[in-house]
Amino acid sequence: MADDGIQVEGKIVAVLPGTMFRVELENGHTVLAHISGKLRKHFIKITAGDMVKMEMSPYDLDKARITYRLRNSSQSRNAPIRSFGPRRRR
Repeated sequence: MADDGIQVEGKIVAVLPGTMFRVELENGHTVLAHISGKLRKHFIKITAGDMVKMEMSPYDLDKARITYRLRNSSQSRNAPIRSFGPRRRR
């Protein structure tokens, strides 16, 4: 019973405050979605225009949880350079 979620794909239409997103499904329906804990933990950035996989509850079809960001081959995404302390000179 725990895996009753409906798996759907959609496109990010708008980025809202508080890690919330407006997502348009393939059938034209628009839902309000938030990112899952794994995406938050691994600093996965989601911007407008990204394709995402989501889980929806069968009880409330206006809200969803984003579980995966699909790779867009047409967009080049430059990852931020993260510093883990000073570099050693050789």
